[in-house]
Amino acid sequence: MRVGVEVGGTFTDLVAIEEGRVKITKVPSTAAPEIGAFHALEKAGLVAAEIADFAHGSTVATNAVLERKGASVAFVTTRGFRDLLHLQRHDRRNIYNLQYQKPAPLVKREFCLEIRERILADGSIETPLDVDAAALELAGMIGEWKVDAVAICLLNAYINPVHEQALARAIRSRMPTLTVTCSSDVVREFREYERASTTVMSAYVQPVVAGYLSRFQEQLRAQDFSGRFTVMQSNGGLLPAGMMTKNAIAALLSGPAAGVVGAARQVAHSGFRDLITFDMGGTSTDVSLVVDSKPELTTETQIDGLPIRTPILDIVTVGAGGGSIIWLDDGGMLRVGPRSAGAVPGPACYGKGGEHPTITDAHVICGSIHPDTLLAGQIKMNRHAAHAAFEPIARRLNLSVEDTAESAVRLANANIVRAIQLVSTERGRDPRDYVIVPFGGAGALHATSIAEDLGVQKVVIPPNPGVISAFGLLASDYVKHGSLTHRLGLNASTPDLVRADFHALRDDLEGQMREMGVGGPYRWTYGIDMRFVGQAFEVTVEFDDAVVREMDENEIRSRFIDKHQRTFFHGEHSSRSVEVICMRLECRKERVEFPRISRGRGHERELPPAELYLGGRWIECRRIADGALTQDQEICGPAIIYGETASIAIGPGWSGRIDSNENLILGKVQT
Repeated sequence: MRVGVEVGGTFTDLVAIEEGRVKITKVPSTAAPEIGAFHALEKAGLVAAEIADFAHGSTVATNAVLERKGASVAFVTTRGFRDLLHLQRHDRRNIYNLQYQKPAPLVKREFCLEIRERILADGSIETPLDVDAAALELAGMIGEWKVDAVAICLLNAYINPVHEQALARAIRSRMPTLTVTCSSDVVREFREYERASTTVMSAYVQPVVAGYLSRFQEQLRAQDFSGRFTVMQSNGGLLPAGMMTKNAIAALLSGPAAGVVGAARQVAHSGFRDLITFDMGGTSTDVSLVVDSKPELTTETQIDGLPIRTPILDIVTVGAGGGSIIWLDDGGMLRVGPRSAGAVPGPACYGKGGEHPTITDAHVICGSIHPDTLLAGQIKMNRHAAHAAFEPIARRLNLSVEDTAESAVRLANANIVRAIQLVSTERGRDPRDYVIVPFGGAGALHATSIAEDLGVQKVVIPPNPGVISAFGLLASDYVKHGSLTHRLGLNASTPDLVRADFHALRDDLEGQMREMGVGGPYRWTYGIDMRFVGQAFEVTVEFDDAVVREMDENEIRSRFIDKHQRTFFHGEHSSRSVEVICMRLECRKERVEFPRISRGRGHERELPPAELYLGGRWIECRRIADGALTQDQEICGPAIIYGETASIAIGPGWSGRIDSNENLILGKVQT
């Protein structure tokens, strides 16, 4: 038996697969995520001792940063760079905000320390490090402050880590219980501030993640679990839990990454490989682009305004989830999110004391969630409470409650459309060339409306869309990434130097995979960050194994020019010099076969029709239980399909069918 458990902000989802049989469970999330996970196991009637492979994803690391509940960290850097974390960059994210302040670092200034050493950009040592003296001085101050972790980021350590590693060994020998994180172990790339920020964030979340996974494993052992326990990374791949405690930065945004992988794997069975996925859960919506069944990666993102340089799925998040609170700003304009009602008390319609109107309440009012619906099979909708929550806003807008609720849904759609444009149009991709794949508890309620706004003609909805993130944990490969900054002008000798760097990275990653107990064969994907000389930022160009072995200067340049042109619509005819900045390597242990998720099967008949508030009026709408649908049965909108994990809204002018892979294929009816 293989089990995936994903802990979200509102619900904890479980998918179990054994010999092709699928079991699905949703339970409300709890303040302690591991408790919610074991509640899901209990509700599903699963015994840990019978599980061979347990895959897990959660928001523990992300929440530690957002809520500023991570470890107490000391920062150590080269003399003269103490204020690196506080100076940050000169850019200003909101140029019209006169009260703008830079994001607060995770380390207090008094906990930022300097040591005397200097390594130059070519890796040579200008000022040697007196390791024993530095470690003795640092240990005294760190011990006095009683911090939980120390982050070491010395100047140019990405090219020569000898001082960092020696200092880390010396501190560990004096303070063996202290978590020590080196930038050369986290990100061997240039750009001093981003490297320092990433190292500090890794140190900040590592004790939290390590403690969480330790408690989780203790509970598993108490239930006689002896299988493999793996954790989802932000890059869309799994790692054994023991390795994750040493690389905690990879645990950030693991939940959204699992959903993208699960959606891509499931709809690939039906031949769809170029996708726009959006995961609309209880708190937010996460949007991503998938090209040729491979989710797009980015090398840098931000959490709470702080940069992270690590391979991560290119996901744009907006505060438009089912639990997002609807409110009026000071100018009387309607707003959605980013605040959320969460799991407790939840939307007003849950009847658990929530008083603020949410998107879920709006759907209940408009009829797209019927009052008879049992959310996650246990929460009955309270339409009266939803109506009461919307009344104050409706009065201020001088609108009916129904019009206010529909306006809120349309506003949430607009926010999601904008997020999709960020990952498609602004990346040089036309969204009309893709199919939309919604999932999460609320995604399928918005999909056809969003597709119409974007001009997309096809929507593919996987079975049980509300638990696709948990399914993605079972569909993911084992993945490790490595990178190395090596600045080279592009000339005839460059390919051999690049191959040498890749060879060193490959040896290192292969050793790490074998240490994790993940044997070959491996699939290798090579990337080179390049730019025109004089540019400030790079584009990453991918190569496969065969090309790397044979590539020459012209091959490298032509691929860079092509990527630059597609991304920025510029560079095709440029004669400017090109430089190589960073080598990137992905090591992937692929699954022998991809699992499938299936939809529930029942004997329900079609339900009595209901009314749906759409376009400012009530219209009759078909209601269908998901378990009553059959393969190739045509379904025409407007219709609402009620499933075990989520409801699906098929808008007017759309129709579809369930194919042999149990995916629901919806298309715009041509008139």
